[in-house]
Amino acid sequence: MAQNDNQAVDVVLVGAGIMSATLAVLLKELDPTIKLEVVELMDAGAIESSNPWNNAGTGHAGLCELNYTPQAADGSVEIKKAVSINAMFEESKQFWAYLIEKGTFGSAQSFINPVPHLSFVRGQEDIGFLKSRFAQMSKHHCFHGMEYTEDRDTLAQWMPLMMPGRAADEPVAATRALGGSDVNFGSLTNQLLHFLSEQDHTDVKYSNKVVGLERNDAGWLVSIKDLVAGSTRKVQSRFVFLGAGGAALPLLQMSGIPEGKGFGGFPVSGQWLRCDNPEVVSQHQAKVYSQADVGAPPMSVPHLDTRMVEGKKSLLFGPYAGFTTKFLKHGSFLDLPLSIRPSNILPMLAVARDNFDLTKYLMGEVLQSQDQRLDALRKFYPNAKAEDWRLETAGQRVQIIKKDEKNGGILQFGTELVASADGSLAALLGASPGASVTVSIMLDLLERCFPEQLRSEQWQSRLRGIFKATAKTLETDAELYRSVQAQSDQVLGLGPTAAA
Repeated sequence: MAQNDNQAVDVVLVGAGIMSATLAVLLKELDPTIKLEVVELMDAGAIESSNPWNNAGTGHAGLCELNYTPQAADGSVEIKKAVSINAMFEESKQFWAYLIEKGTFGSAQSFINPVPHLSFVRGQEDIGFLKSRFAQMSKHHCFHGMEYTEDRDTLAQWMPLMMPGRAADEPVAATRALGGSDVNFGSLTNQLLHFLSEQDHTDVKYSNKVVGLERNDAGWLVSIKDLVAGSTRKVQSRFVFLGAGGAALPLLQMSGIPEGKGFGGFPVSGQWLRCDNPEVVSQHQAKVYSQADVGAPPMSVPHLDTRMVEGKKSLLFGPYAGFTTKFLKHGSFLDLPLSIRPSNILPMLAVARDNFDLTKYLMGEVLQSQDQRLDALRKFYPNAKAEDWRLETAGQRVQIIKKDEKNGGILQFGTELVASADGSLAALLGASPGASVTVSIMLDLLERCFPEQLRSEQWQSRLRGIFKATAKTLETDAELYRSVQAQSDQVLGLGPTAAA
């Protein structure tokens, strides 16, 4: 690998997770001569939210997540968000398939595998909602082939682990989409980082911490401390990307850009119950999502998931939400208090005032016993045995707090790209469905921060070689959607046939 002198680069990317790795590889594909450096606090990549045990691994495609299809007061179901997320996931799949086809990227099966996505509900009210949702979604080409049933024999075939031991008179229903997937974002991230390490003019530095961001005429002077040697160096960069998960907010505040003022963070921790018993694991081949409890945040939607990690199959159930003041799993309890600024204290107080029920819910989750966690699991898997399940700590999610003229501040679930007016710095805040739609977010970043290069014939030509269709086009063009999906699925080993 050809080294750069680490004194002047085109791009510095902070954080070696799925976001930075994706952007870095995309930039190198568009311009192989670009000089870039990835700076990571930990001693390896994908340690925080990208790690496979720190997230659900759901290839979020809007197939099963009920919170992406809200129900209006009149009973109608809005599927617009689910369609958008589905099309963005197909955009991600195009990029991954392109890299696999290059022949230098590794194996698709090491990071993505076919797993059916199911939505499961109990009780007549939720069955009514699921029916309406299915009626809307099954008309749209993004959800072609989705199935619905209330038949218990069929449900026993779809979810053999979840039906035995259930009360015979309990009303239950489910939808199934065979085209779902399980994604090991940690493996994907590390393959992207390995791919980067073989490119010219590219460095990936671990155990390095950004301790200063100073704006100048040439872009940004980035101060970086080597946590092993204790030395500090300065790197001049035309563009800086803050893709450091929960740590992106303090870094955004450090930059001092006006666009970052007013943002706060609401950290939510999580835990899973994990099962590795082959007798149990072999009976469940699906990701099954249900309704969140009243007052629960969207990221706490309960689900029982098949996971494929390093060739081994496990089950995860959860997540059980919790509250901590850390912004990273390996962070400091001072992260939240140190993030308070004059510009964000009012939005944060407004969110605290308006979300008392959420805070109460999170505290209740923190205080749960193992028996209470198992009770929640048994709503999915009635015959669950305590000895088959152990508790795992998931990654941190820092939800976005932002200014709001009406309420003073709002708590926003999802992801948000914050960029400086001159496009020299961008930060990604928020959480799910982040990893699944990373490629779409990074394409948006290119539009906002690299507009001139993006309009060039070189970049346009290379983009056409990677993407046969944009996410927006896939939302509306059914024939193109089917063609693009079939091509990606073939390369990635996905699709209904693979999942069946």
